Amino acid sequence: MPAITATAPGKIILCGEHAVVYGQPAIAVPVSQVKARAIISAQPNQTRGRINIQAPDIGLMTNLEDLPINHPLAVAVKLVLGATEIDKPPALTLRVTSTIPIASGLGSGAAVSVATMRALSEFLGKPLADETVSALTFEVEKLYHGTPSGIDNSVITYEKPIYFVKDRAEARGELQTIRVCMPFRFVIGDTGIASPTAAAVGDVRKSWQADRSLFQGYFESTGEIVDRARQVLEAGEPAALGELMDENQEILEKIGVSCPELEQLIRAARLAGAYGAKLSGGGRGGNMIALVSKETESQVASALKEAGATQILYSTVANLN
Repeated sequence: MPAITATAPGKIILCGEHAVVYGQPAIAVPVSQVKARAIISAQPNQTRGRINIQAPDIGLMTNLEDLPINHPLAVAVKLVLGATEIDKPPALTLRVTSTIPIASGLGSGAAVSVATMRALSEFLGKPLADETVSALTFEVEKLYHGTPSGIDNSVITYEKPIYFVKDRAEARGELQTIRVCMPFRFVIGDTGIASPTAAAVGDVRKSWQADRSLFQGYFESTGEIVDRARQVLEAGEPAALGELMDENQEILEKIGVSCPELEQLIRAARLAGAYGAKLSGGGRGGNMIALVSKETESQVASALKEAGATQILYSTVANLN
């Protein structure tokens, strides 16, 4: 039997991170320049039910039965086996690789889960629907983020720009995609600082619990920014979107999820001609995004490198739905 391969992209959040956990909308788009890849190979000479796991990027070479019960890869595999009602699959090797930086706000964990679930379910002859893949990936996301919103698994599964409200759209099967009428170009700069989302989300929750009125105001203001951002995306107004990204960044700084390294890259991008710039994802490190024109793209990228970005990625969003 030939090997089965599946991939899943990274993602960036344009506006709304953290507030999305508290019922406000957020906008996210896929980043296809980086991907997670899962390859399933049959092992006919091994005992049925044996699953070898290879994840060379993190130095993992083991068997499924030897992984901790709450390891994300173990959970992803077992969720697929449960969904396909297969107790003992044919012996196989699951090899997972990824070019998505870990703990950087680009959705590496969700992408690995999506790719794994698609490859494994196809190998088993019972490919899972997108709705199921997204829902199962959300369960794995709880291991990474504690209280995830569901935005990562949604945008990565469907690979479209989405307008997302927690516990609403997917529950009704009404995922809202955004029609983007012209190209919007982004340069993504990595601080090189790993920042697990769960820690930032947990700290924001503690701050919210300490002063709910103040933080509810921040979250509601973010929701208003997101709604305006959707309008300018659909209208093709990059300058207006850049201003909204800057407004969102101000709120993210106030709620305590920015850091000097991110702000240094953001300033450099703005000075180099970006329409706007902000952190993307959990914050406290990871990546920032800058909205640029075709003419300013290269100079913004150069400015980010000079300001200390350890990696530069590019993403263009247009006509994806």
